Amino acid sequence: MVVTLTPMKTKCTPGWLAVFFLVCIIACRKSVTEFPTTTLWSSKGSDTTRKNPSDTTYHPAPYPQTFVTGCSYSPDYGDTIIFPQPVGTQDYIVMPINNPGIGRYFSWPEGMVIDSATGAINVTKSETGLKYAIGFVKNGTVDTCIQTLIIAGASYMDSVYVLANNQTTAKPYFNANPNLATAPTGSKFDITKAAYGQKVSVNNGTGIVDLKQTLNGGAFGPLPYNGQTVVTDMYYTLNDASNKAVQHIPVQLMYYYSKSQIGAGLISNIQSKLTNILTGNLITQNPNPRPPIIIITRVN
Repeated sequence: MVVTLTPMKTKCTPGWLAVFFLVCIIACRKSVTEFPTTTLWSSKGSDTTRKNPSDTTYHPAPYPQTFVTGCSYSPDYGDTIIFPQPVGTQDYIVMPINNPGIGRYFSWPEGMVIDSATGAINVTKSETGLKYAIGFVKNGTVDTCIQTLIIAGASYMDSVYVLANNQTTAKPYFNANPNLATAPTGSKFDITKAAYGQKVSVNNGTGIVDLKQTLNGGAFGPLPYNGQTVVTDMYYTLNDASNKAVQHIPVQLMYYYSKSQIGAGLISNIQSKLTNILTGNLITQNPNPRPPIIIITRVN
């Protein structure tokens, strides 16, 4: 027996088409997220990020592949270095001293909190001791004008230390300059005793971390194991142009019995960050500079 199938015909009425188009329009509108005119660029996501205050989603802003420097409309912050200031309950905000016009501001690497519409930098809430790139795109142009700006403060180099090779201390450096490695006289480190409470041995006047004492003193417990990590927040004041404003830096210490036991990926990451610092802090290659990683090993 042969069965013949006859295709069914569907008739679309004008009313049905109107409903169909209405549903499509609503669906399209729901797929679009509009950002407000002013957005906050902060250190909460991967690389510099833009946050919509109406939600908690962070959207990465990639470093531009092409950019220009020395623009006539480049924002001017008055100097190439900004020092945090003690301002009580208020945040210390720095604005451009010129009027570059209307446009959008961005910053790299992760750590600076900058208003994307006005260029106002919240120094109090930004990571200090870093060199940043600030990008500005003036309305009516497509060029990203780039300039660098340092927020003064202390930092530590990402490094692997071998105690058997007499590499027993980690010294801070200052103002994003690896050659500036001596704290001003009268500076104070670990002022909240947070590191001390975690048995991390820090010289209170110089900020130098005694790695041997930290390990032997029990920061990693009685039986340290490979990959064990201690993260401490070090609060400090510097006797410089910051007028002893309270600052802090998170420091990540890791333990491995021998340097040869550290994974290749971790070694590569540390070496890349260290090279960036020693060759002028190439911020475009170092999107996540904090916390610095200090690895303590007993032998090679």
